[in-house]
Amino acid sequence: MLTQIINGQILTPQGWLKDGSVLISDGKILEVTNSDLAVIGAKVVDAKGMYIVPGFVAMNVHGGGGHDYKECTEEAFRAITFAHLKHGATSIFPTLSASPKPTICEAVRICEKLMAEKGSTILGLHVEGPYLNAKMAGNLYADAIKDPDRDEYTSILESTGCIKRWDASPELPGAHEFAHYLQSKGVLAAITHTEAEFDEIKAARQAGFTHAAQFYNAMPGFHKRREYKYEGTVESVFLMDDMTVEVIADGKHLPSTILRLVYKLKGVERTCLVTDALSYAASDLEPATGARIIIEDGVCKLADHSSLAGSIATMDTLIRAMVQKADIPLADAVRMASETPARLMGVEHRTGTLQRGKDADIVVLDRNLNIRAVWTLGHLVPETNTLV
Repeated sequence: MLTQIINGQILTPQGWLKDGSVLISDGKILEVTNSDLAVIGAKVVDAKGMYIVPGFVAMNVHGGGGHDYKECTEEAFRAITFAHLKHGATSIFPTLSASPKPTICEAVRICEKLMAEKGSTILGLHVEGPYLNAKMAGNLYADAIKDPDRDEYTSILESTGCIKRWDASPELPGAHEFAHYLQSKGVLAAITHTEAEFDEIKAARQAGFTHAAQFYNAMPGFHKRREYKYEGTVESVFLMDDMTVEVIADGKHLPSTILRLVYKLKGVERTCLVTDALSYAASDLEPATGARIIIEDGVCKLADHSSLAGSIATMDTLIRAMVQKADIPLADAVRMASETPARLMGVEHRTGTLQRGKDADIVVLDRNLNIRAVWTLGHLVPETNTLV
């Protein structure tokens, strides 16, 4: 069936296109035109002057809809993915936090199965840890973290191609060899939960770490030891011109001034927006009494208030925070949630921009940047269409 979305402001790689239309057929974008004249035989959808933008690419998301990907069940994977899909995440890379090998292997099995299904929005797996700096990983991962284990990670990666990203602390013994191996497999190697300073970051970049996860969080900035001052991980990453970053742009993890600084120094092409969402996102679920995590001020915190623990954000939350709080142009905010992560995760050939031949992953946002409709592979997502 041919679908035509008309009467909206369309974000194209060349900029905003007003009064054009997007034609969808067989799950693909057939054409983006500068005419909104009705096409014979097409089902016409009136965007009513709203914004028509590419679907968002969620490249760091632990859970949502009351579930966590670490549950390693098909039910959890499907529930989380659909919960975020309703908020515009038309492509998802499930994030598995620090876990032992059997858990990683089970997540791989489920991920491979779901990726093989027609119309799947899951495009690969993201593994965080367990190769993390104990000092920077916090109490949540204390019983799981370890130094890179070559036998472990090679056996996992030799058995699957679904892992597209793996995060580690670059200062650990064996981390550089790990990054080099990831690079040889086409897996994005990211630094996280680290206290590395400039020389270590420079060496890590040369070894194959090209991305900084949850930038500014779980890593030090400029600091002092006794009478001397030292650059932190943050400043070191800024100085690596070709190193990309992601920010948890929920308006809670980082103040708007820092979001603007990252945007100014790294730019759209090297900055991604991520949720780092936990199971409480897109859900009425609340932490149990006495749990290690609490929800307060719209964000997850450790119960002792020593640290933030993750977000309850969805991808549309990030867009609103960047535009309404950090004063970033809407086009750039969307690109950092779609085009840039699609390129970093190696799926730019199929999604991330509204162009002929790409997957019909499309989001309609109203003037307040709320979701009004979502299409994934040309199918209108249930519970999202409020245009009619």
